[in-house]
Amino acid sequence: MSDSSPARAVPVLDVWCELQCPDCHGALDDLRALRARYGDRLELRLRHFPLEKHQHAFAAAQAAEEAAEQGKGWPYAEAVLARTEELARRGEPLLVEVARELGLDAEEFDTALIDGRHILIVDADQAEGKAIGVTGTPTYVIGGERLDGGKSQAGLRERIEEIADRLLATAQEA
Repeated sequence: MSDSSPARAVPVLDVWCELQCPDCHGALDDLRALRARYGDRLELRLRHFPLEKHQHAFAAAQAAEEAAEQGKGWPYAEAVLARTEELARRGEPLLVEVARELGLDAEEFDTALIDGRHILIVDADQAEGKAIGVTGTPTYVIGGERLDGGKSQAGLRERIEEIADRLLATAQEA
């Protein structure tokens, strides 16, 4: 038997997020702490759930997908979340500006927002979120458990860590 055993699957934390959402902005510290604690032992997956009350959320979700395609999905999402109020005021020009600041191809962002190439991904995320009971953002799903951060972030990081630790321990035993 060779040593080419398949890599162990890492636990996945789906983060249902909306890039114009102040609560998602408030969750950034927890997400950074989780990334620092687990590194590549936990996959953080940005999932889109744009809310109708935020005018630029749908475009921001599409822009985040373009950033992911260009290799900087999370840095882009974090940069936009840090500027939610400015996004509310400025809209799409801010999305392209953030891309430029991160060294991404800003013209390609502009084109992606015009041609709508990422709309299906955003729509699919939103439909899946609705199907599993996501009603607001941020909402986390890990190990089949849904945690609603839109009401309060208090204690959520600790709960996510408990679940992640349990999943990692189970994977070690397998």
